[in-house]
This record gives sequence, C-alpha cells and structure tokens, in this order.
Amino acid sequence: MAQAAHAPSRPLWWRIGLPLLVLSGLLAGMAWFARPDGNLRVIFLDTPGDAALIQTPRGGYVLIDGGRQPASLAMHLGRRLPFWQRHLTAVVLTQDDRQRLPGQVAALARYRADLVLAPPGMNQHALTQEWLRLITTQRMPLHLAQAGDQLQLDGALLTVLSAGDGQESGLVLQLDYGLLRVVFHTAGGTTSDQALIAHASPITALAYPWQRQVDTPLLARWQPQMIIFTTAYEADRPAELSMYERALYGAAVYHPKLHGTVELISDGQRAWVVTEK
Repeated sequence: MAQAAHAPSRPLWWRIGLPLLVLSGLLAGMAWFARPDGNLRVIFLDTPGDAALIQTPRGGYVLIDGGRQPASLAMHLGRRLPFWQRHLTAVVLTQDDRQRLPGQVAALARYRADLVLAPPGMNQHALTQEWLRLITTQRMPLHLAQAGDQLQLDGALLTVLSAGDGQESGLVLQLDYGLLRVVFHTAGGTTSDQALIAHASPITALAYPWQRQVDTPLLARWQPQMIIFTTAYEADRPAELSMYERALYGAAVYHPKLHGTVELISDGQRAWVVTEK
C-alpha cells in the first residue's frame, strides 16, 4: 500500500524569520503613521478635570495638568503617544488641586520629563508630596514659574502670562506658533485678570472654565475666535448661560460633554479643529 507523502518541514530560519519580518513591518508602519507632520497640535483631553497635551511640530510632547482620574489620562496618553514613547518635553501643573494633580502624578510615574513647571506656593498634602517624590527620585528638573517665563517648543513658544498666588489661582499660559495664539486660562482668577488686561490683544483660541463668567473685560480684549470650555473649576454660583450665549465675539465654542476630545491643529498660518464627537 502506498504511503502518503509528507510535506517537507520548513527550515528554522523560515519559521522564526518570517514572523519577525512581519512584526518588523508592523512596527515600521506604526512608526510611519506616528511620525510628526510639522503641525502643532493642542489636544484638550476629554478627562474628568483638566488635562491638555501639546504635540510640537517635531513630535515632542508637553502635558498640561492631568485631570482627576489617572486611568482616564493613561488611556488618552496611550492613544496619543507612540507606544515606545516614555519621554515628555515638559510637564506643566497650573494648579495643585484634585481636578488636575491625580492624573499628572500617574503620568510622572510612567513618563520622564525634561522639565516640570509648577506654580509657586503649592499646598502641602499627600498628592503634592507624591508628585514631588516622583520628580525627585527621577531627577526631573523642577521650576517654580514666574510671569514671563518661556519654553521653546520646536518653533512654538509657551509663555507664563501669570503665576497666580498659589492658593486661589494658578498659572495662565500662552502658546504662540506663527499666527496661532492659544491662551490657557483654566486656573487663573480675578487677580490675574486685572494684571493681564493691560497687555491683552486678540487671540486664536482660549481654554476657559465653563463655570466662569465669559462677559468680562479681559475676554473682550482677547476676542477669541474659539473657546474650549474646561470642567475643573467650580464656582459657588455657576454662570447659567447656554452654549449659544457663550459664543461671544462670534467665537466657535466647544465642550467635552458635547464634543469629546478637542484637537486644535495649526501649521502656523491657519488653524482648524477636529473633535471626537
């Protein structure tokens, strides 16, 4: 009786080399799609509390605040950063409260930053102590911000407009890239408003708390083309205005509950917005 012929076994190099070749191709493809395209991106993350991520034109990353849920921030950073990325150009804390600090503590446990920028006069509690421990053990440079401090970001410039008082208000930041001007006024208070109004001029976009008044002299000077509302700040008496009523000066308005994560993209000449929802 004739015996069935057996197919010759594949050589070892084939059985090991082919999967490695496929894996290398997949990793190369992922790296290709993750490469920087020369645009600046400001990503307002849909996390409880406040968190934003800046991607510089050459692919650096700056984390501003972190929200109040570490797991939520970790999910967003995992989606936005290449899987091999464990390095941040800078981490900025605008105010050391529980709406911003928990997520940033978790981020500092996973990523190393070239610089940590924080407001002066921080409160001493368990979260700030853990935040400081991570910075110290990983030898990350810590700088307590002052008004006028600047950070160069691959052609973009991040400036501290106001350093706040460390208790009732925190950092107010401005990001410039060509014709783009974005102000982060999520932790500032009435004192910083009075200090800023003298030099305020029209801006492209404003990150601003939903529960703060929008019909203020400072916003009238800024006349933002778009307002991205944030949720960390809670007023004693919330301002009860609709989205339509908040679209002052003809600004386009965005809110995480309606739009999810909001991504502002600019090539330095023009700016456009991509929303998750």
